[in-house]
Amino acid sequence: MDNFIKSIKKIKHWLFAHAANIYYGNPAKKMTIIGVTGTNGKTTVATLIHHILNESGYKTGLISTLNFKIGNKVMDNLWKMTALPSFPLQKYLSKMEKAGCKYVVMEVTSHALDQFRTLGIPYDIAVFTNLTHEHLDYHLNMRNYKEAKLKLFRSLKNTFRKPGVNKIAIINQDDKWAKDFWLASNADIKMSYGLGKSGEQEQILAKKITAFPDKSRFIVETPYGEKEITLPMPGEFNIYNALAAIATCVSQNISLEKIDQSLKTFKQVAGRMESVKNQQGINIIVDFAHTPDALNKVYATLKSLTHGKTILVFGATGERDKTKRPIMGAIAAKYADVIVLTNDDPYHEDQKEIIEEIASGIKKGSRDKNFKIDQNLFKIVDRKQAIIKGLSLAEKGDCVIITGKGGEKIMAIGDKKIPWSDRGIVEEWLKSRR
Repeated sequence: MDNFIKSIKKIKHWLFAHAANIYYGNPAKKMTIIGVTGTNGKTTVATLIHHILNESGYKTGLISTLNFKIGNKVMDNLWKMTALPSFPLQKYLSKMEKAGCKYVVMEVTSHALDQFRTLGIPYDIAVFTNLTHEHLDYHLNMRNYKEAKLKLFRSLKNTFRKPGVNKIAIINQDDKWAKDFWLASNADIKMSYGLGKSGEQEQILAKKITAFPDKSRFIVETPYGEKEITLPMPGEFNIYNALAAIATCVSQNISLEKIDQSLKTFKQVAGRMESVKNQQGINIIVDFAHTPDALNKVYATLKSLTHGKTILVFGATGERDKTKRPIMGAIAAKYADVIVLTNDDPYHEDQKEIIEEIASGIKKGSRDKNFKIDQNLFKIVDRKQAIIKGLSLAEKGDCVIITGKGGEKIMAIGDKKIPWSDRGIVEEWLKSRR
């Protein structure tokens, strides 16, 4: 029955996609379209590319989980969707084309590709970030998940070609699935990037990396020369995000000098390793991480920079992949001194059950670490109170990491979508402390 319903939905999306393209006059055929896909990093990579292209003098559109941009004009994405349905998606593309955008950078999800929501959009550049455990409630297994992502790369040469515009594939060479994307890419030009971990020769390589609490510095090696890059974001995973953006912009003949200048002026993406400044001496981080791999990377990065306690506040989205919940709990137990479990867009699912499923993983993970469940695990359904609890337990030198919502401005509870801001709650608490 589930497969039948899925098939009906796909037919509907297929028809809507064709109708939307015709209604809006195929605006994507008049701009260079960059599609960014992968499990983690899509929003940061897409926003970095948009920023560099804009700073280089090319009016650029952005369609991301967080917002829509036309040049420097910003509109919040309140859809609770990364890839929009076909009609609103084509409407935004039409606005960007009419505004004179040369480029559009889009996050492209596996759901959108599998459901034909992006059908008719002739992508010119496809960027692959990584592939890790996520959306298995929909795709059932990693092979199906990968096949959905590969559709973007397989489409490159089979879609409308714009005069003088190459079809380009940008691939994270260090990801375990890189070879699949490389072989599937029917592109004019293929470019790889990485940190040299795969044993293969990356065309865009980061070396001599220096990590700081608030930034990263590295030498980027490219076929067009080398350049020291200062990235105003910490973490190895953000270096990968920057390399994906650098590779994309280098493919468009933007100089390394211009790329470095642009990165220095890049403002932190809301809710992506976002630091909330305060006078309490506490390192407070708000991040969107909601997959096992993303949590592991965020926690590992911040744990290495923390001398005091590590306090984690997080939950799991309702009506989504349940198999990852205990895995997330086990990862948290590996790094945490204190864990506060709470809700995170529960939709119609029982919030307490979600918390208990995460907690089952914490119990298993705590066996490998001296994490005292009876003393340092708190279960608070109300997310605001959970955040306040985590903050109130912190002292100078501690790190409080609030994950799951990032910069989102909507919380989905049942049929309601209520205004929300993790950062806003933190700032409200800090104000009360002053």
